[in-house]
Amino acid sequence: MSKTFLITGVSTGLGRAFAREALAAGHQVVGTVRKPDQIPEFEAMAPGHATGMLLDVTEEHAVTAVVDRIEREVGPIDVLISNAGYGVEGTVEESSMDDLRRQFDVNVHGTVAVIKAVLPFMRRRRRGHIVTLSSMAGLTALPGVAFYGASKFAVEGISASLAQEVAPFGIHVTSLALGSFRTDWAGRSMVRVPRTIPDYDTVFDPIRAARKAKDGNQTGDPARAARALMTVLDAEEPPVHLVLGSDALRLIQQGRQRLQNDIDAWAPLTASTDHPADDTITGPRT
Repeated sequence: MSKTFLITGVSTGLGRAFAREALAAGHQVVGTVRKPDQIPEFEAMAPGHATGMLLDVTEEHAVTAVVDRIEREVGPIDVLISNAGYGVEGTVEESSMDDLRRQFDVNVHGTVAVIKAVLPFMRRRRRGHIVTLSSMAGLTALPGVAFYGASKFAVEGISASLAQEVAPFGIHVTSLALGSFRTDWAGRSMVRVPRTIPDYDTVFDPIRAARKAKDGNQTGDPARAARALMTVLDAEEPPVHLVLGSDALRLIQQGRQRLQNDIDAWAPLTASTDHPADDTITGPRT
């Protein structure tokens, strides 16, 4: 059955791959772009089925207006893929507070704004699927991308809570924890904070050099990721968290094991902070 998709950020990369796969499956796709000249180029992918709209996800009123327009002119939104985002690369000390604010404005606030705009319609219809774009850096911390990782940890947490809140309404939520895919993310789309503190040379310079060298040679195939997502969207019980990419699987598993090791090693101290089992609290304590 044909569905209506809203996909943010379809000009390149994974957003374009998701749109291409949905169109190939016969769905109607509304894709958002940042520049007017990108609209006809996107619509030419599938005339009559691909609709381009201008949108900056950090502009809340514009987000609401675009969603309302889709519902009026295109059709009820069945699937939201909140793909728009970018990455900041830099150490915490060298990165500015403005870098952090902009990262969260797009990756977190923008994602939530689109979700909140589509939810009233999905809730009234008692159906829908919301897909958020996370990262392996949102499930295990990676050095050199702390601000990006923090934004994706936030997306993971919001998605997991949202999934529980909207499940009674027949709405599914899936967060995609992506590995390294062959897109522009590590190239022109990445904001690289200038180096200012030599003490970090040994730790960070190899990380930046390796990421630049990998750009265009990543193991992940956007087309295969898109096909995997279509499989999830067709599932009766789709996952809340889906890891895509062998590198993501490996690094997330390693990170989870480090966390478990800390939990196990310090379990006695963790439990020691409870009131004694036979303790009765009779009043306020300081």
